[in-house]
Amino acid sequence: MNYIGSKLSLIDFLKDTIQDTLISNGDKRLPRQLYFADLFAGTGTVSAAAKELGCNVTANDLMYYSYVLCRHLVAGGNNLTEKRAAELCSLLSSAECTEGFIYKNYSLGGTQDSSTPRCYFSDYNAAKCDGMRVALERLRQQKEITEDEYFFLLASLLTSIDKYANTASVYGSFLKKIKKTALRKVVLTPMPIVKGNGNYLVHNCDANELITKLSGDVLYLDPPYNARQYSSNYHMLETIARGDSPIIRGKTGVRTDQKKSRFCSSRHVLMEFERLIANADFRYIFLSYNNEGLMPLDQIKAIMSLYGSYSVRTKSYRRFKADSDENRRHKNKLTTEYLHILVKNP
Repeated sequence: MNYIGSKLSLIDFLKDTIQDTLISNGDKRLPRQLYFADLFAGTGTVSAAAKELGCNVTANDLMYYSYVLCRHLVAGGNNLTEKRAAELCSLLSSAECTEGFIYKNYSLGGTQDSSTPRCYFSDYNAAKCDGMRVALERLRQQKEITEDEYFFLLASLLTSIDKYANTASVYGSFLKKIKKTALRKVVLTPMPIVKGNGNYLVHNCDANELITKLSGDVLYLDPPYNARQYSSNYHMLETIARGDSPIIRGKTGVRTDQKKSRFCSSRHVLMEFERLIANADFRYIFLSYNNEGLMPLDQIKAIMSLYGSYSVRTKSYRRFKADSDENRRHKNKLTTEYLHILVKNP
């Protein structure tokens, strides 16, 4: 999934830095002895990597679509074989097209006579998505699948349909003319299955509410960098994940019940960040934040230094596609990721 802030290309950098930090502090515990928390989990890339390493993992995100992805990658999968996964995807793929909420509100066929025509998906893919979403709920209600299998299929639907979206990168807008990849018929591709023997929890709430209820060893923070709300950029995935029929508005059909993060507010972000650090009952805290974020680097250093020993590492990587497509002030193809490190005082 082409996702803002994705750490897929930075996983090795993150793992190496976390490991080096623990070793330099004389911490020789094995991964299975560590409790790792990821409070802005997004697509679950970092949480899944921690699970693969053997850590006990708690993942969280404000968005429900993220909860769905992490519910499968982190808390599910242990009882799912590749053969069963293929059978489940084949079963759901057989669902008939249905002119449901996605078709009626986000395809040209469903909206061409309205005051706000939209073209997020081809008519076929929108109707196929509706059909599979309805069929999935039926399978769950009739107990033909387990809860783990339900979230596996829902996660697979989210990541699959996203590949056929008629957008440049995010759902903040759609293209005027439908592109070639969006015209292809959606294929339901199984999500990866991540096995593990640890303890796993997944939450769907505000990070500052959750932090007061957690304790552990390694806390990884990857909050939004700028004023772009994920609830707007990924409102389509949120609606598909929830399977509801929300009130929507405007040309893009965004939900009116958007969950907004205060980390996207220049007015509130520093206060929210300090509250999070102050309440964190974790020995090691790692903050991913790039050089173009709302929080100035010196302010991050000042806040984290209040609570223990601070250091930072950097890594250059390719800019997210939407920055070059939609925000022309960014001229460079690369951006710098800062991994701020806090070894918190006992």
